[in-house]
Amino acid sequence: MCKRHPLLVLLAVTLLITQSGCWSSKEIEDLSLYTGVALDTGELSSTEQTLVDEGGDYFKNNKLTATLQIVPKKSAGGASKSSNSVNKPQYINVSETGDSVLEIFRQFSVRLDRPIIGHHLKVIVISTKLVEQQKIEQLMDFMLRDNDIRPSCVVFLSTGRASDTFTLKDKDDIPSFHLREMVRNRFRSSKVMKPVNLSTLDARMHSKQSFVLQNIIEAKGDIELSGAGIIKGETGKWIGSLDQDDMRSMNWIKGDVNGGTIKTYNNKHETITYEIKSAKSKITSKITEDNKVSFHVNIESDGRLIENWDPEQRSTKIGSLKEREKIFEERLSIMLNHLMQQMQSTYKVEVAGFGERLSIEHPKVWKKLKDHWDDTFSKVPVTFSIKFTITDYGSFNE
Repeated sequence: MCKRHPLLVLLAVTLLITQSGCWSSKEIEDLSLYTGVALDTGELSSTEQTLVDEGGDYFKNNKLTATLQIVPKKSAGGASKSSNSVNKPQYINVSETGDSVLEIFRQFSVRLDRPIIGHHLKVIVISTKLVEQQKIEQLMDFMLRDNDIRPSCVVFLSTGRASDTFTLKDKDDIPSFHLREMVRNRFRSSKVMKPVNLSTLDARMHSKQSFVLQNIIEAKGDIELSGAGIIKGETGKWIGSLDQDDMRSMNWIKGDVNGGTIKTYNNKHETITYEIKSAKSKITSKITEDNKVSFHVNIESDGRLIENWDPEQRSTKIGSLKEREKIFEERLSIMLNHLMQQMQSTYKVEVAGFGERLSIEHPKVWKKLKDHWDDTFSKVPVTFSIKFTITDYGSFNE
């Protein structure tokens, strides 16, 4: 019979005792999980104003209002659902106004019955009006420092009140989850940009280069991804917005098109629509002997003619096919030129990846230009070559 060493037995017992559970853990029923944060300009809600009138004020300036979306509204261990809970949202939105995001979050502890925790934060929505007043670095400082918040959280802008995007007319849907899932539709529409999470945002803020964030609009309980807001690198503030077509053009330049359509009109002003099956683009930079910078963007795409409102133009002959390809190429060219006008003349920013390409191909030149790149880019020539290939006509047969 083998003899066991007493020290090994003692070690085994010690391990069993110390690994038997998490002594410092908190039950989920005792926490308020917030899945969305909306940041707006400071505006006391009627509830906050009443609390202030009753003596609930404290040392602060009302610079911003933070709205948390807490899910679920009641803990899993709470009371069972009653008939009155039918068709009511399974979340609550709570707001607090102040001038410190952390202090605001701690202030919820004197209003809620459970401490808030951000382990499952999905989205942050910031109003453009707030980012026009405060630097985005200031607003995101706590979010980036807090270990509770995952860096995969996605950041959006909203041209209206950010808190309005946290209420949907569909009471069975949770707005913060809905927003997070909307970005998955990139394979259906080139109007949806690649999501920017906290990690990516942190890198872009520290680069001091201008960038964009997807914009959200809201109307009567419906929300829509609509274009993008521009954050100026030098100031860290919002300076304007790009529309949906500009967003599509930017994705074409960056090579971030995973699907979608291009609609235009033929010479009879009838609708024709091109469905994108594949798309690729390449930005090439060129430096002249006198250190002048220029760019060329080569875009290629395969797709199908998926819609044609002209019954007299059903031909699948090569000549007709080339004519329609040309029409779609001209439409994309118009869109690209409009985006260039917005970047180089209206806002004088570069947010389409040209600087990134220059830094890769000509790092020494980029080092000299990066501190004033927006101004430099406003005078840089950019040319495009576009090649569309219609591979089929759907299920149509001549």
